[in-house]
Amino acid sequence: MTVYTILFIPSNQKIYGQIESWRNRPIQRSHPYVFLDGLWLKRSWGGEVRNVSLLVAIGVNEEGFREVLAVAEGSKEDKASWTAFLRHLKDRGLQGIRMFVSDKCLGLVESLGEFYPEALWQRCAVHFYRNVWTAVPTSKVKEVAAMLKAIHAQEDRAAACQKAEQVITKLKEMKLANAADLVRAGIEETLFYYAFPREHWRSLRTNNPLERILREVRRRTRAVGAFPDGKSALMLAAARPRHVAGTQWGTRRFWTREARPM
Repeated sequence: MTVYTILFIPSNQKIYGQIESWRNRPIQRSHPYVFLDGLWLKRSWGGEVRNVSLLVAIGVNEEGFREVLAVAEGSKEDKASWTAFLRHLKDRGLQGIRMFVSDKCLGLVESLGEFYPEALWQRCAVHFYRNVWTAVPTSKVKEVAAMLKAIHAQEDRAAACQKAEQVITKLKEMKLANAADLVRAGIEETLFYYAFPREHWRSLRTNNPLERILREVRRRTRAVGAFPDGKSALMLAAARPRHVAGTQWGTRRFWTREARPM
């Protein structure tokens, strides 16, 4: 594997300082919704190439505008890394969270309970689907996908739970008992978005608002290959969300004045 080296020349130091200042700025306003996720980049270490985890958070503030809240390095996506990341957000003033949206990352849910015990946690429905599909033959994934999506297309939580029971029964009839068990064990974690205005449901049931930003980061960092250290990876990865936050992305309201969180 080719390893490319990023040189920290003096002309870049001002830019790095600006990014670092942006990463550690105070978080103002309340943020009812916060989306969390991580991605892996490669860095060289002692002649070897190793993975470095980057944790990212975006939020929707009380006025309905999206903000990139944090980009930080983690040793890996585990409880210690998520705990440090959430402490970083808490210390900078993140408050007013009604619900977090994320995948079911190792240690993340437990860490959320330590720092924001009053907030709900919504498991990304798309990641949940993918988890169920691991127990489904390739020839039946399309059919099962339609069944799972039907659960989240219901008019309220009660109807979604009823539909989920029907899906579990159908999966068992299809001889997909393991998939049925996965649905039963995890479906409740994907239904908390029903507690909020209907206009928000589509955006709240998945981590797609953050996934789009992470795709941009991956696209920009893919050509680098491996970074010489964690700091260079962090600086380049943080630069893209910082840029996106200053575009129209940050000026579009997440909700109308008539559809604020309850």
